[in-house]
Amino acid sequence: MTDPIPSPLTAVDALKQGGVIVYPTEAVFGLGCDPDNQQAVTSLLAIKQRPVEKGLILIADNYGQLLKYIDDAKIPMDKRADIFSSWPGAITWVMPAAKNTPKWLTGQFDTIAVRVTNHPTVKRLCQELGKPLVSTSANLSGHDTVTSIAMAKNEFAEQVAFYVDEPLGGNTQPSTIKDVMTGKVFRG
Repeated sequence: MTDPIPSPLTAVDALKQGGVIVYPTEAVFGLGCDPDNQQAVTSLLAIKQRPVEKGLILIADNYGQLLKYIDDAKIPMDKRADIFSSWPGAITWVMPAAKNTPKWLTGQFDTIAVRVTNHPTVKRLCQELGKPLVSTSANLSGHDTVTSIAMAKNEFAEQVAFYVDEPLGGNTQPSTIKDVMTGKVFRG
């Protein structure tokens, strides 16, 4: 009797094992990992050459996946229409962070940037993982964004545990980033 052939590693397997993945988002490829795994986040920051102080974005399938990380009670009722009318979609909102949200996600801030996506690949990954993903553009800090798997493999090679080779969402610009409390646009 021969040993069964092991099934290939999936993106979600890689995430659960603390790996960093490259995956398509609405406009560019992203680097992602399990937001609750400090070692995975540290690896992602090292790969991207990004300082932890800058904080990171979480991308989710639905608002419920974000509740652990945000202080929902601090979001005024009059701001909720703006948030929920923009989701799912390519608007990232900077919200008050829950007091237990790790500094490896918030950096130097008491806020966290979050987005509910309509990208089918990201929705599926978040559903299978059961939580949001860290989402930062798949490029070295200060370098051009990555718009193909070939570019990503050229940039990161074996540093990444899994490459999700599926289509981008068709947007031409990365998500808009807005402050939920002030409406200030950080990236338009």
